[in-house]
Amino acid sequence: MRTTLGNMAITVNEPCIQPLSASWYSPFVQQIDILRLDILHPVVSGNKWYKLKCNIQFSIEQGHKTILTFGGGYSNHLVAAAATAQQFGLGAVGIVRGQYDQLTPTLLACKEYGMELAFIPHEQYKRKADEVWLNKLLQQYNQPYVIPEGGANQQGREGTEEISQDIPSFYTHICLSVGTGTTFIGLRNSIDAAQQLLGYVPMKGGAYIKSDITPFLKEHHNTNWVLFDEYHFGGFGKWNSELVAFMNDFYIVNNIPLDIVYTSKMMFGIRSQLRAGYFPVEAKILCIHTGGLQGNSSVAEKLIY
Repeated sequence: MRTTLGNMAITVNEPCIQPLSASWYSPFVQQIDILRLDILHPVVSGNKWYKLKCNIQFSIEQGHKTILTFGGGYSNHLVAAAATAQQFGLGAVGIVRGQYDQLTPTLLACKEYGMELAFIPHEQYKRKADEVWLNKLLQQYNQPYVIPEGGANQQGREGTEEISQDIPSFYTHICLSVGTGTTFIGLRNSIDAAQQLLGYVPMKGGAYIKSDITPFLKEHHNTNWVLFDEYHFGGFGKWNSELVAFMNDFYIVNNIPLDIVYTSKMMFGIRSQLRAGYFPVEAKILCIHTGGLQGNSSVAEKLIY
């Protein structure tokens, strides 16, 4: 499908639902499939496209020439924002958390897509929601359009609601990895109320995400959802040989690549829950592949794909 914003356009592939091999989940549940959002675009893949699309459109409508956004050195959001801005003829500024003697593959990609990077200390980065601090930043970069970290604003949430159009109502459980909670909010507000939404948080101590999600849920959808934060492997971006082996085994069985930061931990969590009898045997589960495969560059030599 081709999306036009202003005078520019981008071609995005249609998502598809791919069944998992029954050998991966049998005899625990009836069905597990994956909604392949990772195939939408080589860079702006997964939920990143949905979170950025409405933001880019709004920035163009408001007459902005540049976007400014935030992220860490391994942020899928940053590189997707850089690529999208370039595609639509906008400048891009990335405010990066922390200092780097050597740029990560993600940050190098951001620069290749024309994003100007500014590195700030962790303590200062925490002030990104401070209005006074943010206004000074906006003046420095000539009043760009601000996209919060992870696309976590109204435009991002509205964009992710579109994902529900590709989720059939017969699925009983929808599983999603959770970062800022933006996509989780969009899905919970748009899928059938009877469908349970399960979120897998890859951050250690990620229970705080619940308080970020609840205020934005529509009243009649503020039930039938749950978050799990025990499958973090030590924290955000952390991994070990067990997780890498799981990713390779998953690919051998299902021919679907997972990313090291988000979807691998979600699928590991689901597999653990299957074996523990968490899901009813009649469950029909749809997992959302949120992309981010560029994050695998740090473990590329350990993966078979």
